[in-house]
Amino acid sequence: MRAVQAARLLKTGFPVAWRRLLGLALIYPLLVSCGGSGSGSNPVPSGPPRLVTLLTGLDNPGFVTNAHDGSKRLFVLELRGRIKALPPGASTPTLYLDITSKVLFSGEQGLLSIAFHPQFAANHRFFVDYIRQSDSAEVIAEYHQSASNPAVADGNETILLTIPQSTTIHKGGMLAFGPDGYLYLGLGDGGPELDPQNHAQNNQLLLGKMLRIDVDHPSAGLPYSIPTTNPFYGTTQGRPEIYAKGFRNPWRYSFDRLTGNLYVGDVGQSSREEIDIVTLGGNYGWRIREGTLCTNLDPTLCNEPGLIGPITEYDHSGGRCAIIGGFVYRGNLQTFPQGTYIFGDYCSGEVILLQGGVQKSLMHTGLHISSFGEDEASEIYVVGLEGVLARLVPGF
Repeated sequence: MRAVQAARLLKTGFPVAWRRLLGLALIYPLLVSCGGSGSGSNPVPSGPPRLVTLLTGLDNPGFVTNAHDGSKRLFVLELRGRIKALPPGASTPTLYLDITSKVLFSGEQGLLSIAFHPQFAANHRFFVDYIRQSDSAEVIAEYHQSASNPAVADGNETILLTIPQSTTIHKGGMLAFGPDGYLYLGLGDGGPELDPQNHAQNNQLLLGKMLRIDVDHPSAGLPYSIPTTNPFYGTTQGRPEIYAKGFRNPWRYSFDRLTGNLYVGDVGQSSREEIDIVTLGGNYGWRIREGTLCTNLDPTLCNEPGLIGPITEYDHSGGRCAIIGGFVYRGNLQTFPQGTYIFGDYCSGEVILLQGGVQKSLMHTGLHISSFGEDEASEIYVVGLEGVLARLVPGF
């Protein structure tokens, strides 16, 4: 194993010592309030976007999102097992949910994601993915916001799905609802390196796949049902939850709010990091390919018809090592041109733009970027494992 892998998130674990934070402003009037203005009448930025710190001192933050319920709250997930809420204008988050007693936090294991139901404002349902302390299995569970106090969640849990895991790496774990109302789950190949059991191409396993389930219509004794258009619905040729396959570690992904396209950042092995647009029934190549490169693990399959290549990729030069998928910009503050895809790299700490198929490095943040996030107004945030939540704002 290459020496650099010992310090990589999503490859072999989190770093022991954090980098110093570099050049982050602490205050930016008006633009930093959670949720943005959403007015569409903002002045045209005269300079490149900037990164503005909102919070420091978080405990291994791994994700930030919103509940799309009109509250304009941000929800910051800490990998150790806590979810904190940040109301608009607040400078200190409050504890929303604590499941640290259930979560195994070590390396790539922990509380990995949260997704709020599309009708959360009415039904108060949300879903989490975490690695369970008792047996290291990956768990997808449902929770509810408290009926008596909207500032906190009810601690009662309903487990939807449990995925056995045999190593400590390549969990994936991202959850998101698609424009079709179904819950999507990205799972890594489960390790070890090079996917020796070829999990990602095995249709009888959930590992190395994008899953899609219907959480609104329990069926056949399960707390969910299978969309009838899933590739293996009603057959024995594969697990019915599978939506697409061939992923190594789809750590972060998102749906374009305008087009509905699913952009997935799949963390590579040693040569390529990639962004895929994932479609129903697609095969994205791992372990046959890493990005557009043949891995020579299954050399006779490298030119197999039907393997879908990335829309963009990069190598590990310049200190890059692990892609962090982001979001297509659809905000009103004109932070970026509409349709720009914003993503980054964990090791280099870069924020990278994809415009017209061309990559451009926007900035080096000095952070180990664990995730990007989006508020209700489609403005974009950056999460750093050093304990930082920051916002990308227009440059004036």
